[in-house]
Amino acid sequence: MKKQEVDSFENDYVETIDDVAIADLVRAYGSPLFVISEKRLRENIGQLTQAFAARYQPVIHAWSYKTNYLNAVCATLHQEGSWAEVVSEFEYEKARALGVPAERILFNSPAKKRAILERCVQEGARIHLDNFDELTLLDAIATELNIPTPVTLRLNFSTGYTEDWSRFGFNLDNGAALDAAVQIGKSSHLRLCGLHSHIGTFVFEPKAYQVQVEKMCAFMALIEQHTPARIESLDIGGGFASQAAHQGVARLAEQEIPRFADYAEAICTTLLKIAAQREAQGKPRLSLILETGRAVVDDAQVLISSVVARKRLPDGRASYSMDAGVNLLLPVFGHHHRIQTTRFLEGIAEETVLYGGLCMNTDVIKPSIQMPPLQIGEPLVISPAGAYNTTQWMQFIDYRPKVLMVHDNRQVSVLRRAENLNDINDLEFLPTHLAEINLTGV
Repeated sequence: MKKQEVDSFENDYVETIDDVAIADLVRAYGSPLFVISEKRLRENIGQLTQAFAARYQPVIHAWSYKTNYLNAVCATLHQEGSWAEVVSEFEYEKARALGVPAERILFNSPAKKRAILERCVQEGARIHLDNFDELTLLDAIATELNIPTPVTLRLNFSTGYTEDWSRFGFNLDNGAALDAAVQIGKSSHLRLCGLHSHIGTFVFEPKAYQVQVEKMCAFMALIEQHTPARIESLDIGGGFASQAAHQGVARLAEQEIPRFADYAEAICTTLLKIAAQREAQGKPRLSLILETGRAVVDDAQVLISSVVARKRLPDGRASYSMDAGVNLLLPVFGHHHRIQTTRFLEGIAEETVLYGGLCMNTDVIKPSIQMPPLQIGEPLVISPAGAYNTTQWMQFIDYRPKVLMVHDNRQVSVLRRAENLNDINDLEFLPTHLAEINLTGV
């Protein structure tokens, strides 16, 4: 059996979140508890947009709803100027309900159905085409409704730096992307005006985006020469790394994680050369669209979980059961999370396992960490926990907890209340002949 790598524990405890005591939050709202820093969220999106805007104009950021679609998170980013990038009918309706104009919504999905496509066409949303069946269907819808419809073509290709995301979009190398552009060019109601690609997640090498932009622009020149397409926007998706490194990948020191400026330099330097060539030909400058999600929100949210029980394992290691399980931290299976206490821990550090509270053997928050003894009720701060945790979380065995947001003025808002039995039962129907039970026997 492969020996488990032991994480180090720095004992760099954290007592507050934006000057609000964590102990006070647990006392007032219970445990477990997700907490979001509004300040950090705004700082992150500000740093992202500034890094790109200082190097290229115009730049549009579209918030990736699937990363964290809590209304308050989305609304905060929309206040900062972000559009919405959605991948389902549910996310589209959520964005519209928040007041996002349809023309500021980018709709990606490999499985769009007729009803939502009809609504998008009627409302003017920006549709990113993923496959030929969708292209044919959308062309028919636009023709039936007699509505001219601008579209963006999603591409996939190899950069040499990342795993190919060949499931999504039209491949450049086998000619599918060119065939799609030609088909759109023959349509009486579709107009190809944008190109989109997403090269992966946790992309640590900024040069990957340089290759991405070069390949997309080369394809743009080809289709503008041979079809009626006139490309107005280049959408490079997301994938910027956050501090939650993948399991199995060497964890980088904080200073080694690329900064927004590193990504911006690689992308914008390349794009500026293309822009100069296009402007010399009398063409307008391309809009650069980013769909960065993880790197914007991941470190703005933490999960607070408390120790419920202690146990010594048969192999001698210390172990603790927490009140939050992997149903709240599904990304824990692929990521490293930082564990902090709210006080300096006394005592001798030893190899420790941190378990969740679920009745399943795979409910492991931290499989091995070197740390001093913990007390019952000890709150632990697990971070980063902002990306995908409150979208991939499950109601499994236990209820999902409250989510809070701490504001600049040290005020605290409940963004989502904890679930209760009524929330679960309200979705169920009990046949009348099963309504009464009769337990008999010894």
